[in-house]
Amino acid sequence: MRITRNRFIDITETTMVRMKSRAESFRLFAATALLLLCLPLAEAGVAPRARSSIHHSAVPKAVALTSKTRVASGGATAGSSTADASIVRSPDDLPPPVGARAPKLVIVHLVTEEAEARLAPGVTYTYWTFNGKVPGPMIRARVGDRVQLTLANAPDSLMVHSIDLHAVIGPGGGAALLQVAPGESKTITFKVTRPGLFVYHCATPMVAEHIASGMFGMILVEPPGGLPKVDHEFYVMQSEFYTSGGFGEGGHQQFDAAKLIAEQPTYMVFNGAVNALKSDHPLEANVGDTVRIFFGDGGPNLTSSFHIIGEIMDKAWAWGSLSNPPERDIQTISVPPGGALIAQFKVHVPGRYILVDHALGRMTQGLAGYLEVRGTPAPALYHAGPALRR
Repeated sequence: MRITRNRFIDITETTMVRMKSRAESFRLFAATALLLLCLPLAEAGVAPRARSSIHHSAVPKAVALTSKTRVASGGATAGSSTADASIVRSPDDLPPPVGARAPKLVIVHLVTEEAEARLAPGVTYTYWTFNGKVPGPMIRARVGDRVQLTLANAPDSLMVHSIDLHAVIGPGGGAALLQVAPGESKTITFKVTRPGLFVYHCATPMVAEHIASGMFGMILVEPPGGLPKVDHEFYVMQSEFYTSGGFGEGGHQQFDAAKLIAEQPTYMVFNGAVNALKSDHPLEANVGDTVRIFFGDGGPNLTSSFHIIGEIMDKAWAWGSLSNPPERDIQTISVPPGGALIAQFKVHVPGRYILVDHALGRMTQGLAGYLEVRGTPAPALYHAGPALRR
């Protein structure tokens, strides 16, 4: 089915019902009108090919299931309520290192899905996702690879969705060719030429609403020869949610466009929900392990001051760039919306370390995670009481 102007207008009118004022509706309509100017590019997308082997993320077997069922199949038991359903991606859910291999064709298949799930205890929200989780799947490649990416939009979606990958050199980062209507799919192929950690996100107007509903992830482009081996790699992204009710207000919460435009989030979280990296999926390591965190700020609005309470980053690749040498011995580092960081450190002392944005008031909005370290105490580095005699 071709993406037509009438189709965009129908979807825009449906979305306007969700907006809280005529002014907000006008802003959405204006943004959609800008997108209509890009339709000739969007309609020129490459037709999907038959899939061969799929890397990084499995294609859901039944994309025609209801959104509620899809989330249950990914994060909760079948038949459970949406209050129990989870869209949280575990921080250890990421592809293995590429290693020292030659460039090749990497095939990626993403499905955009809309689903109601738990944002906080007793609070649900209608998420828009890549492959049913927040963040979307990490894509992993090496410099020189060609990536064939197919984006499918679930048949029961209400919205057009797309993807802009910051690692792509070309109009819209791919979004100019990948505006995908419900029930359709499109394919592009691109070459990755710069090493680093890059954010991707939906780029369909209102772009900030799509991001604030969970549509973001990252693509890691490793240098030739790959990255040095470490004991643990983790995938963590920070983002904001703008809801009609206040923090912790129970029941299903609607998106609030006025709060988004005012940059006043209700929730700030890691990996899509309150407690995602605390009671749900804490990071885990042992004393003596080297830990590498791939961290991104999905935004859509606020800069993160990433910090691990009780640790110092031995190496930090600022801005996600692997072309530059890492900064060393870093306490806190800024990551802008749409930006990334690779942090690496060795853990020496057992205990609980807290991942935060050092704008610490944001902890009250849900922004905290745990790194649980097990092992033998190291009193030469840290202990209770007065100094030990040598």
